[in-house]
Amino acid sequence: MKTTNVLFEVGLEEMPARFMNDTEKQLKNKTTEWLKDIRLTYQNLTTYITPRRFAVLIEGLDYKQADEEEEAKGPALKIAQDDEGSWTKAAIGFSKGQGKSVDDLYVKEVNGTEYVYVNKFLKGKTQEELLPDFKEIILSLNFPKNMRWADQSLRFIRPIKWLVALQDEKVIPFEIAGVHTSNVSFGHRFLGGKIEITTPSSYAEILSNQYVIAETTTRQKMIVDGIKHLEQEKGWNIPVDDDLLTEVTHLVEYPTVFFGQYSEEFLHIPKEVLITSMKEHQRYFPVQTADNELLPFFIGVRNGTSDHIETVARGNEKVLRARLQDAQFFYEEDQKQSIDHNLKQLERMVFQESLGTIADKVKRVTEISGIIAKDLNLSDHEKTQIERTAKISKFDLVTNMVNEFTELQGIMGRKYATIFGEDEVVAQAIEEHYMPRNAHDELPASSVGSVVSIADKIDTIVGCFAVGLIPSGSQDPYALRRQALGILQINQHNSWDLNINQLIEKVFALFDARDISSSEKFQVLTQIESFFKQRAAYIMKEADIGADIIEAVLVNELSDFSFLLEKAKLLKGKRADANFKDKQEAFVRVMNLAAKAEEDIEVKPGLFDKKEEKELYNTYLDIKNQYRSAIAKKDANEALNQLTPLVEPIHDFFDNTMVMDKDETIRNNRLALLNVITNEINQFADLTKVQWKQS
Repeated sequence: MKTTNVLFEVGLEEMPARFMNDTEKQLKNKTTEWLKDIRLTYQNLTTYITPRRFAVLIEGLDYKQADEEEEAKGPALKIAQDDEGSWTKAAIGFSKGQGKSVDDLYVKEVNGTEYVYVNKFLKGKTQEELLPDFKEIILSLNFPKNMRWADQSLRFIRPIKWLVALQDEKVIPFEIAGVHTSNVSFGHRFLGGKIEITTPSSYAEILSNQYVIAETTTRQKMIVDGIKHLEQEKGWNIPVDDDLLTEVTHLVEYPTVFFGQYSEEFLHIPKEVLITSMKEHQRYFPVQTADNELLPFFIGVRNGTSDHIETVARGNEKVLRARLQDAQFFYEEDQKQSIDHNLKQLERMVFQESLGTIADKVKRVTEISGIIAKDLNLSDHEKTQIERTAKISKFDLVTNMVNEFTELQGIMGRKYATIFGEDEVVAQAIEEHYMPRNAHDELPASSVGSVVSIADKIDTIVGCFAVGLIPSGSQDPYALRRQALGILQINQHNSWDLNINQLIEKVFALFDARDISSSEKFQVLTQIESFFKQRAAYIMKEADIGADIIEAVLVNELSDFSFLLEKAKLLKGKRADANFKDKQEAFVRVMNLAAKAEEDIEVKPGLFDKKEEKELYNTYLDIKNQYRSAIAKKDANEALNQLTPLVEPIHDFFDNTMVMDKDETIRNNRLALLNVITNEINQFADLTKVQWKQS
């Protein structure tokens, strides 16, 4: 079949770098789905994106759709024909609607009813008919922020300046916001000019000659290669932050790496401040020694060639010097204040309208930290450190440095706390209480930082739920999902037996007492507990635990999360273990029938009249204490092993005992026996939820 190469390019004013990864991904996915929907196959599909354009090249695209025959179903035969066997208006209308006549109708039976059908031929459409519809793909792209321009009603990421649409050398006609397609594109804003794209396959090469590297991966490689060259030439260590590399790649069309330097006098400023100033304000990569000591140099990326690169470097040095002078001023001014002075300022900083000031939050976090420390039986010395950390944990929020660089909160708290003479453990914990800052960030290294981190996060979560600020869809302005994940990750990391459900109730009481909650207590608590279980399920899914096992282990309260994970991982292996088949069948059989038992009915051994039920009950008594001990010790494997002696008595019981006896007293007593065993098994997991996979 004949094929062509097709190119679509949208030229724009400069797009924000942070939107470009998603835009390119959308472009690829939507184009792929569109080609599938219009039934055109292709050999290769390549997307391109730079600050001033995005494009897609489709190579080896079928010229036309394959012809198809389709069977169309019509009305039932009893409606399509009258009593004399003549075609009715319904049949005539159906056949005309399909472009056929009643002579083409035939009958097929479906589920005992006869219907009339017709076969119709669908001639495949050509590219000329199909490709102009790519306009809708362009218009379907979603952006976090859109804009309108001139007198256009279209809302788009940036004003559209040109459109290229080519089928080999032929222009594909369509128009968007007054801009018509052509084969004319534009090179680099300053180094290139107006160009004609002669063929789609020459697109990347033609742009390259106009100082535009259209492929993201190629631009990124040029940057990385340039950095590595400087590392080797200068003997430097240049750490490449992935997020910064991605951003810089999307800021330029023709990257050239250069270096500059700044005065050593700035090196007395904390390393984190210098690096943040370089990265956030100027998009520079810092330079270090082999021992990770900061050097007074920086790496920048120019959008252009190496011509006059020394002049470019000098200009960037001047800009950076001004930034670092500001940082130096902030650093020195902050040290003229005191922690107590800063804490007083927190009384004027609103955390959330219904939840009070930052100072109010600090008081709650201090109280919650004390509750957690007590629940964990920490030492008096640790409790003192925890209390001090909680009380001063937010003092750096009013500093000039954090006001300028919000991402340094906690980091500057540690620096300043050390300068002001605080215990080093407390200073470290001030920084740690913000950890983890994202799903894969470091966790607090100290127990003091871990406790205050949990307290700070659970205060935010419970408070937001209490006043109705509940995450929905992608909306989570207070990052409650991330904070719940952090709490669970910290618990897991420390192997703490901290009952999240109980802690939620204790924290909620702090808000309830202040009459902040606008919802009924039980409903809010249920929502929060469900929210935490969803986060627990997310972590387990990341650990490759199946949904059925996740549901099984989350039947109980969220207490020791690391133990929940251990049980889940054990069950994951057991459900594919043929040797466990007999055990799981026995346990599930008990649990299924126990569901019919009435609550709070005690087992009465005197009512047993079968040796099998006596044997089962005695075995239960024999293993109960050892089993509970294994659960208390958080030994999942041992706990499951302690249940094993029940298996044979369970099978004997069901083989020789009628559980649902006609005598209500005997029936209820046998159900009660199964119920107490089920209650023990449920301490491990609800095994009825597990989809066992023995072969």
